[in-house]
Amino acid sequence: MQAQVSEKLQEYWRRNLNITAVLMLIWFVVTFVVSYFARELSFNFFGWPFSFYMAAQGSLVVYVAIIFFYARYMNNLDHEYGVDEEEDE
Repeated sequence: MQAQVSEKLQEYWRRNLNITAVLMLIWFVVTFVVSYFARELSFNFFGWPFSFYMAAQGSLVVYVAIIFFYARYMNNLDHEYGVDEEEDE
């Protein structure tokens, strides 16, 4: 019985680390890669230079989307593995 619980928690942790790694990679690309190549990204995006748009607005939208996705994914994962927190009403 203990081996099954431990195996289940290891799988839960592995899935948690995988999604965290993917989202951190997206964060890195949006934060550093796009800004590094900003001068090469010189085309208009809704009337603004794309590099300016990504620095001023686009990256913030991506950050909020990452947070929303991670919270929703982890909530579902917690529920799937039975480690979710009970809400007091």
